[in-house]
Amino acid sequence: MVSYVEADLAPVKNDGKIKLHGPEAFAGMRKAGALVAECLDLVDGMIEPGLPTQAIDDVVYDFALKNDAIPATLGYKGYTKSSCTSINHVVCHGIPGEKPLRDGDIVNIDVTLIVDGWHGDSSRMYKVGNVKRAAERLVDVTYEAMMRGIEAIRPGNTTGDLGYAIQEYAESERCSVVRDFCGHGLGLLFHDVPNILHYGSPGEGVAFKPGMIFTVEPMINLGRPQVKILSDGWTAVTRDRSLSAQFEHSVGVTEDGCEIFTLSPKGLHPPRRS
Repeated sequence: MVSYVEADLAPVKNDGKIKLHGPEAFAGMRKAGALVAECLDLVDGMIEPGLPTQAIDDVVYDFALKNDAIPATLGYKGYTKSSCTSINHVVCHGIPGEKPLRDGDIVNIDVTLIVDGWHGDSSRMYKVGNVKRAAERLVDVTYEAMMRGIEAIRPGNTTGDLGYAIQEYAESERCSVVRDFCGHGLGLLFHDVPNILHYGSPGEGVAFKPGMIFTVEPMINLGRPQVKILSDGWTAVTRDRSLSAQFEHSVGVTEDGCEIFTLSPKGLHPPRRS
């Protein structure tokens, strides 16, 4: 049975109850979301062939410290980086390193910054040099799938409506939705309830209520949806080595829809032609 609780009355821990946040929390999430979006805008100007992904991580770390923020992934369950950089067939949680980006790559950069205790969580796809049409199309489909899911968020709808909107569109474009990972509740905690599945059936799942805060972050593959985790314990890749893409926004449910906290201040979130 799903239970909800006013966030001000709830402990700061994942106790299985869905927190309903008030105006103060939304203000905190706007600030955190705006900063992570600004960070991803900064990264946008760096992306080029030959750039090591560690250089991206260094910029994220420096940006966070300069703005009195904390990279949420740094030290999280033993993770040692300030961002995730997932290239081509890497689905998520790719670890930054010295391997350079190559012409034609697509890369997802996922950043979560803690600002005054609030977590702003977002990721975008970046195209490196001259990208093939199949990869460009996957990036476009993934962004559109995320936005269709977000459009389904309003009181009276459910997480199943969100998941169905994403799945129906992705599969109509002959792509598949990864089922091993999902969106999650967010706020003063990095990961909270509810889980936000990116597939589903209309009317099923958890009902949206004003004050809920969570991420929408579909991972879409050109091939089959199955993934595997590499020996580093973090990097998830497609089993069939097909390309994968992901976009992510942090959102809050309002009285008549939802608010996106992580919109790019420069309008750089939607994919652009390479």
